Amino acid sequence: MSEFKNATIVKAANVYYGGQVTSRTVHLENGTKVTLGIMLPGVYEFGTDGPEIMEILSGDLKVLLPGAEVWQEIKGAETFHVPGNSKFALEVFGVTDYICSYPEL
Repeated sequence: MSEFKNATIVKAANVYYGGQVTSRTVHLENGTKVTLGIMLPGVYEFGTDGPEIMEILSGDLKVLLPGAEVWQEIKGAETFHVPGNSKFALEVFGVTDYICSYPEL
């Protein structure tokens, strides 16, 4: 899906790491929430409350998922899943455009 229809966007941005990572919260018509964001080059660690699906639309980065010993390289469009109540690390090499969704348990 290349666009969301009938959505409500929260005006205030979610800003992390001094503005290196930002996102906007979007509430979809069906009641689900996604965030749309940009990550600039850097190294980041994030924690999750619930499961998350990270859809990379474009970018150049590596991700270290919980329990993994090897970093996964991502160049371009790719999706990865992060379990709830966990931490994951990202090393971003180029501007990265992403969508994060939060599936129901």
